[in-house]
Amino acid sequence: MQLICHHSPFGANTEQPFPTPIFTLMAIYIGSIIYKIYNDSGTQGQSKQFTQSDRQQTTGSTSSPNGVATRPARTSTTANKSPASNGLWTVISGIPTPGSWLASIGTVLVNIILVLMVVDLTFGPKWFYPSRDLAFARVGFVSYNSAKILVREPSSTRLPIALEYRLQPEQHDDTYRDWTLIATTSSLEPNNDFTAAFSIPHLIPETRYEYRTSTNHTGIFTTAPSPGHVSSSSGTFTFLHSSCLIPNFPYLPLRHHLSIPGFTHLAKLLPRLNAHFMLFLGDFIYVDVPRRHGTDRETYRREYRQVYASPDWPSVSDSLPWIHVYDDHEIANDWDKNTTGVYHAANDPFTHYQASVNPPPVRDGASYFTFTQGPASFFLIDTRRYRTPFDGTDGRWDNASLPFEKRKSMLGSQQRDDLLSWLGRKEANGVKWKIVVSSIPFTKNWRFGSEDTWAGYLGERRVLLDAMWDAGEGGYGVVVLSGDRHEFAATKFPPPASGEHPPGESASVGKEEQKVLAGRKWSPDVAVHEFSTSPLSMFYLPVRTYRQEDNEDVVLKYLPDGNSKFGAVNIREDGRLHYQLFIDGKEAWEYSVELPKGQGAKEGSKGWKLWSR
Repeated sequence: MQLICHHSPFGANTEQPFPTPIFTLMAIYIGSIIYKIYNDSGTQGQSKQFTQSDRQQTTGSTSSPNGVATRPARTSTTANKSPASNGLWTVISGIPTPGSWLASIGTVLVNIILVLMVVDLTFGPKWFYPSRDLAFARVGFVSYNSAKILVREPSSTRLPIALEYRLQPEQHDDTYRDWTLIATTSSLEPNNDFTAAFSIPHLIPETRYEYRTSTNHTGIFTTAPSPGHVSSSSGTFTFLHSSCLIPNFPYLPLRHHLSIPGFTHLAKLLPRLNAHFMLFLGDFIYVDVPRRHGTDRETYRREYRQVYASPDWPSVSDSLPWIHVYDDHEIANDWDKNTTGVYHAANDPFTHYQASVNPPPVRDGASYFTFTQGPASFFLIDTRRYRTPFDGTDGRWDNASLPFEKRKSMLGSQQRDDLLSWLGRKEANGVKWKIVVSSIPFTKNWRFGSEDTWAGYLGERRVLLDAMWDAGEGGYGVVVLSGDRHEFAATKFPPPASGEHPPGESASVGKEEQKVLAGRKWSPDVAVHEFSTSPLSMFYLPVRTYRQEDNEDVVLKYLPDGNSKFGAVNIREDGRLHYQLFIDGKEAWEYSVELPKGQGAKEGSKGWKLWSR
């Protein structure tokens, strides 16, 4: 959003001058105080002289022989004000007042301290925590038979780095379970910011392992159930999702600059949730909030290092794998410029710190990913790299003469084709859910900054919904997970009663496509559900902008408040999907979605093939 940021009250545009206006106002404030003190001291000197002269004249007049006072005595208005009222006015206005110097000095100091806090918030992490010496290891994607581990070690004296793993011992001194060396590498160098990704193959499903590096980093992970199965111990399959975090918010001057309060809430709940992984849906960094410090590769890298250097990071990563997509603030606010400008500098650390230990990309060179785990198949889309730039429209495909490749698109033709193929494919036995992961909301119900969401790409969205409803007819439940808006909303997308579009709405597809879709009808139980949840650790918006205005996007729940939100998705053995929302460390809402009955794909219902031509 071009005002400041649709999710930032203190600036996110690359040209945002924050906190320069504050410094300017402070300079004016100090200057005006100096002027007032100087001016008041001169005025008081003149007033003193005038009072003495006036007193003499007044005394003379009152001693007139006829007893008539020729001039009344003058009284200072300021002198009539009590010290308490002067002090109160000083505190309220911030303007020093003669006669109340204690309050005056206090209010000036308060303003100076506030400005210093702004400086600390804005520049403190950069000055004090560049985190160049950060060394750590974390778990990335863990499948039923493999795991990926990221290691960072900037010290050349500790190379080469070796990674070993073993079954987690049942006892601390268990020597029966020997360590297995996976790999040794010396390729940690400035070009990759001293990172390396390790892969551990040939693992056993639903088994707990521990790993260690030659640099004394250790951790544990549990492999996933086999595809199509839930956990044999709990009878469920659970994973988490959220997005958006920034260190030290809300700001506390005595708290560690890199502290992330949302991690504290998450860490307390992890033992009871038994989650297999965290899906983080973008805005892992805010390179442009509260102020952009540069556009070079090192600026972006520093932001990632600072999150991983947070004292709270180990508590949410020692046993929880993290999988990532990026959104705009990993690049620049409301990014729609594809791979131009700062994209390559921004993508460099995402590649090394996140994508290198993500699930495999759909195709070589792509920045979108897919994987199957337990009873669900996942498609992690890229909503930034391939999109058509903003054009001021809602992106309906109502011009049938326009070639498909020239129509407004969030995904680009190749990613759209891959997503449609994934939605239409048959999954392994026992895989009952298709989870679409989008960094930005799929619903159009957010009415502020909607052009940055799928509300600005309604033609392509309708194509995807058709394919999702088709998947429902095939027996798969379809859920969209999103973030970005610093609020929570659950939205339902029911299929239309017929192949026609809702009354009063202009078609989001052209006439040619309408002919293909004409007469199609989906069962009501194939409705798609979206759970949009954020932030994990950031501010929420006090202004309400989410509302339902038609029957296409149906509100299930809207909970905007809370600086820390995340969702837990539980898929049970009977196929039911149960969603739990946690706000500021407490469960705030829950909801269950049943699998569609699955009548099987009807003749002509594979309308998605039309779009993949």
